[in-house]
Amino acid sequence: MKNFLQLLENDSRLTAEQLAVMCDKEVGDIKTLIEQYEQDGIILGYKTIVDWDKTDREYVTALIELKVAPQRDRGFDHVAEKIYNYPEVQSVYLMSGAYDLCVLIEGRTMREVAFFVANKLAPMEYIVSTATHFVLRKYKDKGVVYNGPEIDERGHSL
Repeated sequence: MKNFLQLLENDSRLTAEQLAVMCDKEVGDIKTLIEQYEQDGIILGYKTIVDWDKTDREYVTALIELKVAPQRDRGFDHVAEKIYNYPEVQSVYLMSGAYDLCVLIEGRTMREVAFFVANKLAPMEYIVSTATHFVLRKYKDKGVVYNGPEIDERGHSL
């Protein structure tokens, strides 16, 4: 049912009836499958993607790269758990390459984000170094294009 999960991931507003037609299954089977996937932790939640730049909400997003000294018998998991429990933290990823963890956070101002990094992340045990990058503009997020190119009456990009 990989196709089913892709459909649902792309549009969580699809009803069981719509999914049943799209997957050539019975509505009851789709409802049972959704319930089972939720119980098994395969479906973790449902989100709406909002273009906050079109609202009056002020906030900044930052990507923070962390070098971490892994703990014996725990690797990076313990540090990641401490980090993802902060409410400012939106995402935490274990990475390959120069940095170990990638952390996405949101704050009201750059100063608030800088304070969070300097006073909560950087002093943590096992954090070796940090590099903070502020998101200046979102072009595409989770498969959704923000403010696609404007099209003139002939169908050409402006």
